[in-house]
Amino acid sequence: MNALNDERRDRLSAVFLDEDTIPRGQIDADHERTVAIFDLVEENAFAVPGRDDGPYTMTISQEESKFTFDVRTSDGEQAVSIVVSMTPFRSLLKDYFMVCETYYSAIRTASPRQIEAIDRERTKLHNEGAELMANRLNEKVTIDQGTARRLFTLISTLRWKI
Repeated sequence: MNALNDERRDRLSAVFLDEDTIPRGQIDADHERTVAIFDLVEENAFAVPGRDDGPYTMTISQEESKFTFDVRTSDGEQAVSIVVSMTPFRSLLKDYFMVCETYYSAIRTASPRQIEAIDRERTKLHNEGAELMANRLNEKVTIDQGTARRLFTLISTLRWKI
């Protein structure tokens, strides 16, 4: 992270997964989660309306079909806790995972034109997921489109069934 980001208050400085509710997965799944967290922390815009005490840390926990985003200040004070039901994401994630599997299979055998078409569909679904994520968080935190995309990526890695 560059020095300019270190000075910004409207950002996440760290993201953790609650290991009691989100157990480690297979090596590939853990790697995808690690990359998603790194990308999110590396570049994000994340503010809690009415507060100016960031940067924040966020711990994600899961209970049944809900994720809780526990956002805290650097002093450990809770800034906001957001519970997000995954039910509205269910069909979108199903479609997204299906297209991702098709894409990874196509890389080995399909023409570049076919791969590009599949990738456009994957990007479209990812954008829809990011928009849904931003809407679900809208009243509690302020994020930009890039942060919403990276949050959707992280959530999708937590829901992926390998």
